[in-house]
Amino acid sequence: MVDGRERLYERNAFDSGLTLPLLASMLRCMKTIVNHVPGGPKPAGPYSLGIVAEGKFLFLSGQIPYNPATGKLERGTIEEQTQLVLNNLKSIIEAAGGKIENVVNCRVYLQPFDAQTFPKMNEIYAKFWGSQPPTRTTIGCQLLNCDVEMDCIVVMEK
Repeated sequence: MVDGRERLYERNAFDSGLTLPLLASMLRCMKTIVNHVPGGPKPAGPYSLGIVAEGKFLFLSGQIPYNPATGKLERGTIEEQTQLVLNNLKSIIEAAGGKIENVVNCRVYLQPFDAQTFPKMNEIYAKFWGSQPPTRTTIGCQLLNCDVEMDCIVVMEK
């Protein structure tokens, strides 16, 4: 035994008749993968759109300006891209049973990150979140085929 947690797992496994491998397997399965979003984005690679961990938190993968209506990535203005990204985040959150007002953290990836793009993104972002926005980090970076990407973390209600 390395620490008290292992001892607790062993005692619970012994008391309930569970084996440690079975218990470990059950603990790994305490997540729900979100990949089907009616009318929303689809994963474009080997990742999940979102994962609900232990029913408490929803972690969303980075979303880009994918337009579900056309099935295409749309590289319009920074404002248009920002709105599409936020709409995609919202559709995934709702498909997972979450609420947009329970987003606690958002990361924005922006290219180029300069005096022209940041205020344009920020204006749409501020309108979307209203008076109680989540915490945010904005990162200047190099993106492929788009100028805005966002991911977020949501607290799930029980």
